[in-house]
Amino acid sequence: MSAQPEAPEINGDPVTDSSDLYVFVSPDAPETVTIIANYVPAGGADFVEFGDDVLYELHLDVNGDARPDLTYQFRFRTELRDDTTFLYNTGPIESLDSANWNRRQFFSVTVVDAYGKSTVLAERLPCPPCNVGRRSIPAYEDLARAAVASLPTGERVFAGQRADAFFVDLGYLRPPGDLADRAGRLSVNSIALQLPITAAGVIGVWTTASRRSVQVDDAVVVGPYTQVSRLGNPLFKELIVPPADRDRWNALPPTEDKLFAHLVERPELQRLLLALHPGTFDRLASLDRAGTPRTDLVAMLLTGFPDGMIDGFRNHTGDVQADLLRLDTAVPPAELPSRFGLLGGDPAGYPNGRRITDDVVSISLRAVAGITVPLIDPSYEVDAAATLVEQGFSVANAGAGLLPHFPYLGTPSGPYSDPAAGSPFAPPSASPSAPHSASAFAPPSAPPSVPPSEPPSGLPFASPSGPPLDRNGEL
Repeated sequence: MSAQPEAPEINGDPVTDSSDLYVFVSPDAPETVTIIANYVPAGGADFVEFGDDVLYELHLDVNGDARPDLTYQFRFRTELRDDTTFLYNTGPIESLDSANWNRRQFFSVTVVDAYGKSTVLAERLPCPPCNVGRRSIPAYEDLARAAVASLPTGERVFAGQRADAFFVDLGYLRPPGDLADRAGRLSVNSIALQLPITAAGVIGVWTTASRRSVQVDDAVVVGPYTQVSRLGNPLFKELIVPPADRDRWNALPPTEDKLFAHLVERPELQRLLLALHPGTFDRLASLDRAGTPRTDLVAMLLTGFPDGMIDGFRNHTGDVQADLLRLDTAVPPAELPSRFGLLGGDPAGYPNGRRITDDVVSISLRAVAGITVPLIDPSYEVDAAATLVEQGFSVANAGAGLLPHFPYLGTPSGPYSDPAAGSPFAPPSASPSAPHSASAFAPPSAPPSVPPSEPPSGLPFASPSGPPLDRNGEL
């Protein structure tokens, strides 16, 4: 999960904690857009469910004002068949209506338009059970497939436990070869929505979780829902917003992100890179000493790239500075995706939306290291090291293969998921440089580090003062 339990209040409320958000044109259904919001981070093979008292929302902005023009609301309800037993199931769960399944969770879907009018699209849609083991659930993926529902208005939805696909090599900042996958073999609770593209254009997407406000005086007064968590770009809270401000940031709408724009213009991570690697990023150091604001990062994270900045590409939503995942739905899925997304010459990847296989850690590090500065200042010469920055992991290290179809995230870990060789429950082995063959995002014939075409004009993938780099970033 790219977003950790990073704020003091949210740290004690994991069912409201949004850990990752993905937005992409569906690779197997390019006439649709898929949105996936993950919650309840750092789960394992546990009985972890959505909060019955939490309002989960997916917001879409289509006119660039950073206000929701369309919101999908998800509400959950847990029901017990038999309240005299502590058992989750009293026998094998072989269907979503199995009499052996004692503790079930259902959800409703409501859509709200820009004027506040709400319409209930579905009620009592079943979540699949928690993956508690093959003795209890002999065919878990069959139940997960059965839990994908089609709505009368053309959308498809899924809500339930999935494998966490986020990957990060914490050993990247430690000695070479000392790899440490932060998120491998963990599970999350996913809300997935696939909706038709009715008109191609740029959309801004974010997710929120809200709880009822409560006032206790002489009586308990329950008030309206209050937002306690939100997420747009990956790593925004972790790398931009200081811990003391994160609860406040979580409660604010995206329209107020101008309050944090100065932290994007002068990112702390930039200073950390210079401190950790003295003499490696000399041109970036000169930029930092001059106090030059990083307006390239403002475009990447808060406004999108306007016309003319990158030849043939834009995902600009306007002048309102807001942390949104911006996706140009007119860009089709890449035939040979690059895990470096737009910075790898693949305009279908982050920061144009975010695919599951996008290496957002390496993309963010390269951007902060200065690779996007020439988009604003063509005279800036990028440090050669900036084009080589990447972590040691790919989505293959996340622990579970991706699905070639909606909802795309793989089967969550069960209690007998054993990474040891020879275990019948071990996920398929994969090298860090190769994608899972079942994934619709990265065909097996193309390593994810290979971009499908030359980088867009203006992106400095060969340092002017150093030797040229090949497509794998090797000297």
